[in-house]
Amino acid sequence: MTARLQAILRLLAVQAAWTYERMTGIGVGHAAAPLLKHHLSSQTREARLAAVARSAEFFNSHPYLAGVAVGAVVRAEKEGVPGGTIIRLRTALSGPLGALGDQLVWAGQVPALIGLSLAAIPWFGGWAVLLAVVVHNVLRLALTAWGLDLGLREGLAVGSALQRSWLPRRADDAQRLAAFAVGLAVPVAAWYLLADVATNSAFAVMAVGGLGAMLALAPQTRAHVTGVRFGLVLVVVSLLVVGGSR
Repeated sequence: MTARLQAILRLLAVQAAWTYERMTGIGVGHAAAPLLKHHLSSQTREARLAAVARSAEFFNSHPYLAGVAVGAVVRAEKEGVPGGTIIRLRTALSGPLGALGDQLVWAGQVPALIGLSLAAIPWFGGWAVLLAVVVHNVLRLALTAWGLDLGLREGLAVGSALQRSWLPRRADDAQRLAAFAVGLAVPVAAWYLLADVATNSAFAVMAVGGLGAMLALAPQTRAHVTGVRFGLVLVVVSLLVVGGSR
């Protein structure tokens, strides 16, 4: 197994080593270790250990884009960039990678796939959900590999390369797709829930909607749950209620 493939597989589980002190730092260091061992094979053992230690320091970004930082750090270590500069590079990448990842994945890809799968349930049943899970993980794997390769190729210049890439534009597009998908899912789910169901099921669905409206007015709920997620949760609960009463 190549060092690159090992790094990609480890990046898929980068959150498994999450800690309050270093956030995803230990997971990132674990992912970088095979690449550092490969690219720094001509250096002393002490130099390699120091590089691994730097790569495992505090780091907090979106887990799906952590590969960008891993690749950039490995490239910088290979080129002999001073350790202080490498640490500053990791710090500088943390915020942009977190923001772009949140926009692309949590506010775009995930609600879009959920909305499309809910809209497809009346015709494809549970297979629509299974397909959404598969597509999500395929996209996650592709994004992880792309980010790692970008970092390895660009090194210290990865920040500007990231801004020139497709990612910022697609992050905006993903959020628009999410809005469309959820907007499509709501009427389709309502039609599916209320068509040919028992009267008590319809009342149960309306009760869920009423409870959701009450909770939506609570300040604590508005502060911690986005509207898209809240609406999707209510749709899923309604599906469960009607499915259990049929």
